[in-house]
Amino acid sequence: MKKALVLGIALSLAIACKKETEDKARDVINEGGKAVEKTADKVVDEVSAHFEDSRGCKLELSEDLKNKGIGTGKFYIEKDTVTKKHNKLVIYLINDKNYKGAINFKVSDKEGVETGRTTLAADAATGYKDVVFDSRTDIEPKSTISIY
Repeated sequence: MKKALVLGIALSLAIACKKETEDKARDVINEGGKAVEKTADKVVDEVSAHFEDSRGCKLELSEDLKNKGIGTGKFYIEKDTVTKKHNKLVIYLINDKNYKGAINFKVSDKEGVETGRTTLAADAATGYKDVVFDSRTDIEPKSTISIY
């Protein structure tokens, strides 16, 4: 009888411990899932940033073009598939006064050293424009792009 009582108590404790262990395991798995989700979100954000990347560059639009109705929206820098240099500026140009004429672009690195120039023939349409510099131009991080 004593053995049956001891066995019953041991069995009850084992069942109680099993339930507690299952609950703890479920909590650990849920926490692990949350950590994986956060990490996956960070990876997606980082990868997305490399597809449409301003590279920390800034735009400087001349007062003359502003007076002619030219403005800028979003922009990003693309890499040339052959040279692997970042020589293409994709920019949303706003043309409120239907300006038609040349728009000049000049790239300077973070020390202010000029690295490239090009000209875009503006039409009256507002929209995204591809501004392609010489294939040897590399728009480095934190460059300044002057538009005049």
